[in-house]
Amino acid sequence: MQSFRLLIAALVGFFALHAGGLARAERLTVRLDFIPVGFHAAMHLAKEKGWFAREGLEVEIQDGTGSLNTIQLVGSGQIDVGQVQLGVMAIAREKGVPIKSFAGFVRKSDLGVIVPRDSGMKTVTDLKGKKLLCFTASPWAPFIDNFLAKGGLDRNSVEISMVPPATMAAVYMSNGADGIMTVEPFGLPIVEKTRPSTSIRLADYGINFPSYGLIATEQTVANRRDALAKLAKVQIATWEYIWSGHEDEAVDALISARSNIKLDRDVVKGQLMINKPLLDTENTKGKPIGWQSEKDWELALRDIKASGAISSYTKPQDYFTNDLLPK
Repeated sequence: MQSFRLLIAALVGFFALHAGGLARAERLTVRLDFIPVGFHAAMHLAKEKGWFAREGLEVEIQDGTGSLNTIQLVGSGQIDVGQVQLGVMAIAREKGVPIKSFAGFVRKSDLGVIVPRDSGMKTVTDLKGKKLLCFTASPWAPFIDNFLAKGGLDRNSVEISMVPPATMAAVYMSNGADGIMTVEPFGLPIVEKTRPSTSIRLADYGINFPSYGLIATEQTVANRRDALAKLAKVQIATWEYIWSGHEDEAVDALISARSNIKLDRDVVKGQLMINKPLLDTENTKGKPIGWQSEKDWELALRDIKASGAISSYTKPQDYFTNDLLPK
């Protein structure tokens, strides 16, 4: 009987402990920018490993339909955190959306027009008369007109069709378009096997800004500071783990988390690895993953303004903070 009582007491203690742990877990909804893509691997690996839970976080990871859509949902308070193109975030902030970045992971610009390698298209001017695909919530959307103008073109000299994002690559690979305006690390690995391609990069025409990072509203940054700091801490540690030789494990975690979608493992890994040269700028070398440079933001805001996407901007510190990163 004494043993039975001890067993009951132990079980009660066990369930009380775990119930208490669940009660303490803070819930965060994190919406990614797009359908599953290699760079999403760090979120899924951290969840699979239990690293969010270890920090007392219950993280719901949602796929997105474009950076603009995710930004809108974060700005309206429907989502806690977005992982998006930070250049697009800056434009939204200037248009009145009260958001800022609290971690930056891909710190070089990665937008490009993917074109067939044997097409002879190498510059913006070469796009004249061509059919290009994009989608409404694309990070490309605010920069299309200025990019075309760099080659003396406008929307009358190039056919740009807005299509559902999930269909862009398939249409292009079936020769239904001459190019796609997309995030280069996302698109190139998908189309390469079927239609060998290269990219005309936005950054080569003087429009540079940070790529992927985490964003939240000013209110969330102020009121849920500890939770966001824990999220950033876990993601930074996860990226350090991935880039130390665990890329395959990260790819497997993403594929497992989205097992309802037929993902090509080679494509997913290619999408992940193509980001590696884009992680650092001259101003972030030697700094931890996630850290953002005031100088980079100053240059980015200057370029975004020059593109016509915004008419003015405030000081760089209004767009990002490093205060939530591990000390």
